[in-house]
Amino acid sequence: MKLGVYNAILHDRSLPEALKVISDLGLGAIEINTGGFLPATHVPTMDDILVSDAARDDFLALFEGTGVVIGGLNCNGNPLHPNAIIGDKHGEDVKRSIRLANRLGQHRVVTMSGLPASEPGSKHANWIVNAWNSDALDVLEYQWGVAGAYWSEVDKLARDMDVKVALELHPQNLVFNPASMRELVKRTGVTNIGVELDASHLFWQQMDPVAVVRNLGPLVFHSAAKDVRVNPHAAIEGVLDNSFRRLGADEPRTNLGGDEWANEWPKPAAWDFVAVGKGHDAQYWAEFLKALYEVDPNMFVIIEHEDTSLGRIEGLEFAAKVLLEAADIAGIKPE
Repeated sequence: MKLGVYNAILHDRSLPEALKVISDLGLGAIEINTGGFLPATHVPTMDDILVSDAARDDFLALFEGTGVVIGGLNCNGNPLHPNAIIGDKHGEDVKRSIRLANRLGQHRVVTMSGLPASEPGSKHANWIVNAWNSDALDVLEYQWGVAGAYWSEVDKLARDMDVKVALELHPQNLVFNPASMRELVKRTGVTNIGVELDASHLFWQQMDPVAVVRNLGPLVFHSAAKDVRVNPHAAIEGVLDNSFRRLGADEPRTNLGGDEWANEWPKPAAWDFVAVGKGHDAQYWAEFLKALYEVDPNMFVIIEHEDTSLGRIEGLEFAAKVLLEAADIAGIKPE
């Protein structure tokens, strides 16, 4: 098992500087963003790497002697978005990331299943939260058709490239829990598409990540370590609170593709992303690591830092300390 860091939080510095940060934390892997919602900041020569052995070798040389290896590529986005400006780009980014992984000797690409529109011709993605009525099931049937066509094509490419594609179980995606993952497999017969087990999005839905790992077993290909704190306000609004504020063009905001932007988090919040250990203690994370180790002793577990109360390095230091303590409790010695 290797513990590492998702590089998005370190996009403010060069790749060599990011690798030193990770090494100084006592961790041994970096998951590198290669498109989708975020730019491939640390792989500026991606187009060259895809065709040039010299460019590939120059990139891989940056890791030599650092004690840090590549722990997968990340291309989170919405490859099924009905707006072609977003969907086509994210969809191609996933395929390009698979080809890049093959070029770099990697075997894991992390992404999301995506979310289509509710019907042909619609411009907006539509997440069916609770399909209690027949109309919602009709929408899902259409969406599974769209998803099946795309992911069957991606699965073939992944097999050809000797890559496993790990879908993050993320709300506002067609695949967001074990049942929907199994539905994708059942409808398509995919063999190289499974799950990236990010504990955080399970916590706030009141799921138990340890139970989910054991339920999915070999469908878990990869993992992310991010924590959640459920706040007292959840008793009032529940965890599906939609009190988000649209940020103006003159405010700092994150583009998600096309003219879509991340909104400001609800205040007060029903729940928040926090550093590993601020929502669940090291003993819990030890059980999480043990469950992952049972599935695959070579599993990568990657810290994703989105705790807005902590600085970039401060949050990584806090999370790394707890995760390393958890590994010690679990009797797992990270490689």
